[in-house]
Amino acid sequence: MFTYHGNDGWPLFATVMHGSAKGAEGRHLPIVLLHGGGPDHEMFVPLAQELVDHHTIALPDIRGYGRSVCADPTRHTWTQYADDVVSLLDHLGWTRAIVGGAGLGTTIALRTAVASPERVAALILISVEDIEDDEKKEAEIAFMDAFAERARSAGIEAAWTPILADLAPVIGALVRDAIPRSAAASIAAAAAIGRDRSFRSVDELVGITAPTLIVPGMDHRHPTQLAEDLARLLPRGVLASTAMSADLQNAEDFGRVFAPPIHEFLDELRRTTGV
Repeated sequence: MFTYHGNDGWPLFATVMHGSAKGAEGRHLPIVLLHGGGPDHEMFVPLAQELVDHHTIALPDIRGYGRSVCADPTRHTWTQYADDVVSLLDHLGWTRAIVGGAGLGTTIALRTAVASPERVAALILISVEDIEDDEKKEAEIAFMDAFAERARSAGIEAAWTPILADLAPVIGALVRDAIPRSAAASIAAAAAIGRDRSFRSVDELVGITAPTLIVPGMDHRHPTQLAEDLARLLPRGVLASTAMSADLQNAEDFGRVFAPPIHEFLDELRRTTGV
């Protein structure tokens, strides 16, 4: 694990896994994998192990999660999260990378592709977060504010208890696994992202021209329909044949199930673009 800094000077943490492509950015572009909201980078270790033979892989703890403790709510915005990805690329000396994520990480990946398209060679989006209309956004703010209050007053586990039953089983397992590595004040502060607006409609994403693999989610916060819409609207969007399901129970299942469609996507990317 190493420290890098956001453009606001805040210390953040990540780890890098090297495979046979170590030092070969020009041959096989590196990958950044951004975890979901609740887990930390550990959720992606089994998947990264499946991919690392051909790509160097960076696994950051997103600001607020894991070791990237940030208990200042004002520092949790979508712009800042996307800037943190660029700061990580700069720290590692990577001109471009394939940027992937799950849940929260998909929104950050998309924001990075919109803000810094020259740095994003391709996208891997697993269980894309919903894009709320005005009414749903108000509900999201109330939801996240209540979560933050529970985290501050009763701890992270209490904050998640009324939520996890409505999400995919694997999400619950990944969240519970990360709780001992998380700081309650930081997790509460990260909930301030609910007050920011990621996108107002899916139409804001149609300018993304990077090849994009989209794995459908399975719950109301990660709707299947949104994944299908994105695959249709993005110029180079590809809908994966595999989706989130109740059969997935842990990070190992997550890596085993999603590695094959990602390998297929990356193989096609190398075949058509040489990277």
